[in-house]
Amino acid sequence: MAAVRVWLFDTLQGERGRWMLWLPVAMGLGIAVYFELPVEPSIWWGVAVAGVAALVALLAPAGSLARALLIGAAAAGTGLGLVTWRTAELAAPVLTRPLFGVNVEGRIADIQRLPTGKRVVLEAVRLKGANVPNLEATPHRLRVTLSKGAPPIGIGDRILVLANLSLPAGPAAPGAFDFQRVAWFQQLGAVGYATQPAAVIAKGQPSGLVRTLDQLRAEVVERILRAVPGEAGGVVAALLAGEQSAIEKELAQAMRDSGLAHILSISGLHIVFVVGLVMALVRYGLALVPFVGLRVNAKKIGAVIAVVVALFYTALAGAPVPAQRACAMAGFALLAVLLDRTALSLRLVAWAAILVLAIAPESLTGASFQMSFTAVIALIAAWEVTRGWRRRLAAEGEAVRFPWLRRMALGFGASLATTLIALVATGLFAAYHFNRVSLLGVVANLLGVPLTGFWIMPWGLAAMLLMPLGLEAWALVPMGWGVDGLNAIARAVAAWPEAAALVPSMPGISLWLLTLGGLWVCLWRKPWRLAGLPIVLAGALLGPGPAPDLLMSEDGRVLGLKDARGEVHIASARTDRFISDAWARRVGQEGAKRWNASAEQRQDGLGCASGLCTWRKGPWTVALVSDPGRLTEACRSADVVLATLDAQRICRGPKLVLDRRDAWREGAQAVWLTEQGLVRRTANAHRGDRPWVPNSPSRAALPIRPPGV
Repeated sequence: MAAVRVWLFDTLQGERGRWMLWLPVAMGLGIAVYFELPVEPSIWWGVAVAGVAALVALLAPAGSLARALLIGAAAAGTGLGLVTWRTAELAAPVLTRPLFGVNVEGRIADIQRLPTGKRVVLEAVRLKGANVPNLEATPHRLRVTLSKGAPPIGIGDRILVLANLSLPAGPAAPGAFDFQRVAWFQQLGAVGYATQPAAVIAKGQPSGLVRTLDQLRAEVVERILRAVPGEAGGVVAALLAGEQSAIEKELAQAMRDSGLAHILSISGLHIVFVVGLVMALVRYGLALVPFVGLRVNAKKIGAVIAVVVALFYTALAGAPVPAQRACAMAGFALLAVLLDRTALSLRLVAWAAILVLAIAPESLTGASFQMSFTAVIALIAAWEVTRGWRRRLAAEGEAVRFPWLRRMALGFGASLATTLIALVATGLFAAYHFNRVSLLGVVANLLGVPLTGFWIMPWGLAAMLLMPLGLEAWALVPMGWGVDGLNAIARAVAAWPEAAALVPSMPGISLWLLTLGGLWVCLWRKPWRLAGLPIVLAGALLGPGPAPDLLMSEDGRVLGLKDARGEVHIASARTDRFISDAWARRVGQEGAKRWNASAEQRQDGLGCASGLCTWRKGPWTVALVSDPGRLTEACRSADVVLATLDAQRICRGPKLVLDRRDAWREGAQAVWLTEQGLVRRTANAHRGDRPWVPNSPSRAALPIRPPGV
């Protein structure tokens, strides 16, 4: 053990130059622990940990491992304190129950173009109607999908619309994606849809820099869709303005299955293209004027202008997390150019992560943050590992007969390797979040990325430069030709057999293992980094637990069951495609179907008829009821009853009765039927006492400020 301690200490000391890379990891650890807690912590927890660790770190010897560990503890406490403070800071009213036929008046804060219409986010909201709750429960912000025939609208306009509203949806099943948590950090207190066309009651102007940029983005999207109609226009809007909502669902699915969906999200690929094009234009433009080119450092001038353009492009796109990361990295890289330092390093990634987590600590839990940083860390780590090999290849290339041919081959090989590394690094995270893995992404990316870099994005930059002159169509039209090619590549690859594979949901511990194991491999230099590979492998192979046999949606209106083959079926009169697809994806299934009993099961009296489905597993007889007239019959013959109506007062005989009131109180329900007994879990119990969970004590304890404060 003494020898092991000496070896461990010596190895850590040898990695001293890499200690700083773990600072954002420690900060992220504090944030991750916050979201894993079953109860809402006090903000003083993080402050106390950070303060004590920082104070003790000052007493530790400078440069020692003890001081480094204490600084890491201080960073973890800072992350915990930041996210706790932000949760309380963004506290806003949320609807407590659905509202139907209510007049909604509000100022437009954001506009999203959909393939079939528009969706707006309203702020400074007023609700009018007989069933409107008290003023304290009126959301500060809500999102409404407008019906067709809506008048021309802009950011800052105040509109009136008749709509049906509900509180943001919770998880479709215990442990599933939690939109209520996302909505909490966006201060969305309700979502809904218009039942009649909206009316503009007051034209307005966007106030502040953020709203002005939102209005500019909306105008840019409008002009793009006019110049490039059809499905190509939606992709162009995503590439230039970060507006993905206008993309057709079928095309978006083809992009995901082919592995090209990352091109639609403004991230490092787009920022690099924009920065590279701007720097090239400035440098070579100045070089064309000898008097200027000989007297100034064109490279550094280009870097300054590129930083400004990257910031503007990120802000115009709405600053999504991948764009924030890419812009921060581009800014640090260009700063390194100005200071004559190395521009590509993991330190740059570390500072970008610290900046993003400080601004929006809740972004850590999102797929965008995780996949974006994973790809970049893996690529730079691979770049560092192969540095010596690449130098030898470059030296050998001086003696070959056809150096240009060798450069082309090496360029193709580098593109292939880059694509493989990025796909492998992000593939497991995609499987965790989306239950889907693209198997042929290498082919699609080898065709699609060069097309995007050499044709689509240059025309896009030209379009943005021509837009103030009203001449953007000159560049948008040829850009649309390239996008048509990109869409064709996505559809062709997605149509191939086994282009994408569905995988069952991975347990939460898998995400921890994948993250920590991957970071161990990428952030260290010495051979002990390979110890992270078994951890990653364990996270990838760790199988999910058994899927529930019975499911009920959070509104109590959709019921599902899992048959003997492990397939999910809907067994209620009402279906909801979003919920049923979410249930099916969690078991690796492409969509849920309505349950139809086999001939043998029908002979045993099982099946669905007139609002009652009867099913049996082992010793358990289950009744799923949607018709009030069949409730008494179901309660008399079944051991377990799931009902989309009020059933608790009537059903006394079954061992378990779940009705819609249980779902309203406790969220989505999941039941496992075993030989030993019943196991029941609820979405709200799985999430714990957190502010974004309806009716939680921690939500009631948070002070809700009036709108505008």
